[in-house]
Formats: sequence, C-alpha cells, structure tokens
Amino acid sequence: MAHIVTQPCVGCRYTDCVVVCPVECFYEGADMLYIHPDECIDCEACVAECPVEAIFHEDNVPADWKSFIELNAEMALKSKVITEKKKPLADS
Repeated sequence: MAHIVTQPCVGCRYTDCVVVCPVECFYEGADMLYIHPDECIDCEACVAECPVEAIFHEDNVPADWKSFIELNAEMALKSKVITEKKKPLADS
C-alpha cells in the first residue's frame, strides 16, 4: 500500500513533504504533487509535513477523493521526480 496526494494539494503544491521522503517517490505535476505507489514505503514522514493535510494512506483516502489513487499512479509515471523544496504555487 502507498500514500496518496489528494484534492487539498490541487492549486497549492507545497513541497514540504518531498524533503522528508527517504525514497524520493514524489513527482511534480503542473498543479499538484503525486506519489508513485510502487516507490512509496509507507513511512508516513510526509503526512505530518503537509500543511494542507492532503496526504492519506491509500486505505484511508476519503470516499470523495478515491479517484486520486488512480490519478497518483498514472501521473507519477508522466511527471518529473521532485526532491527539493520549491515555492508553492502563487495562489497558495
């Protein structure tokens, strides 16, 4: 199982979570971050670092955001890995 980035990340894209990830499983999309489910080791380090509480364990993703499970898997393959903190999006 993996952790999933969900709706609260859309449009903010804080990167506090990426610097604590020991396996570099975060990927940067145009308007949010994604976690590669095959790379995540479920260490939970990222969960506490997310200022908008957008990261959930796959088993605990709220029902309204279940589509983000597939979205993370799909978009992580199409996005560039991110390992350093960056400035959040302008409207954050």
